[in-house]
Amino acid sequence: MTSTPIRILLVDDHPMVREGLVARLQAVLRFEVVGEAGNRAEALEQLARTTPDVVLMDVGLKEVNGIALGAEMLAARPDIKLLMFSMYDNPEYVQRALQAGARGYVLKDAPATEIVSAIDAVAAGGTFLSAAVSGRLFRGQSPKPVLTPRESEILALLGQGASSKQIARQLDLSVRTVEAHRQSIKRKLELDGQAELIRYAVERSREP
Repeated sequence: MTSTPIRILLVDDHPMVREGLVARLQAVLRFEVVGEAGNRAEALEQLARTTPDVVLMDVGLKEVNGIALGAEMLAARPDIKLLMFSMYDNPEYVQRALQAGARGYVLKDAPATEIVSAIDAVAAGGTFLSAAVSGRLFRGQSPKPVLTPRESEILALLGQGASSKQIARQLDLSVRTVEAHRQSIKRKLELDGQAELIRYAVERSREP
């Protein structure tokens, strides 16, 4: 018995990630990877040329926020199913992705079987959240932590690439005070480690 394959467009700015994922997906007979893209221009060109059923979109693209690009692609092609693909299970990312029209959110370190299940689910018109994502999302239904004006200011400067010393000089604070604010921001937003804080700050700075 044969059926029409699920046509997939993969958008990720890391060539090695794309290569590995394409190999995994092409091993599934009902999947066909019809295009790959590493940036916004390539993604929009591939969308028009390949007419995919599912767009598997990296959240953390370098030149553009993946959630914003996904929304742009949905505006151009409302019939596609958008599945976000991320290293991070932060509830705010998940909520923003779903609000932008994504049908699912799957983690990059998820087992291959989970990624396959996610594509099957959204292609069929359903939704899918990785188990870890779902757990954090529903545990996080309490009121969203509010950053203080000073914390928001520091987060914005981190997103611009400033170090703690540079922020301290610019805001006339001690480095110790800036570091305390950074710890508070991480705790409120449930970010794990400095690398995730910086990644979050940079992605936040790219938002419209």
